[in-house]
Amino acid sequence: MLNRTQRIVTSAQLGTLLVSVRKSRKLTQAQLGARLGLSQKRVSELELASGTLSVDQLLAICAQLGLQLNVQLRDDTPPARDSATAW
Repeated sequence: MLNRTQRIVTSAQLGTLLVSVRKSRKLTQAQLGARLGLSQKRVSELELASGTLSVDQLLAICAQLGLQLNVQLRDDTPPARDSATAW
């Protein structure tokens, strides 16, 4: 059962969440793909390797699955050194 709020810290967790919600909505990968203009194979790839999702794709999938994306600071987040974050 999906909690109202899910904490996601890895792309694998994101993929698992997307699969779980898609299935709870009784959607196949092909049906979700049709709503997004993607093939079933591409939906499968995105669920398995969620790290390859663009922000636009993630937001589109969230919209189709009735999810809302919220971002918040973690309690253990160190203060930013400057406005530009280096990867």
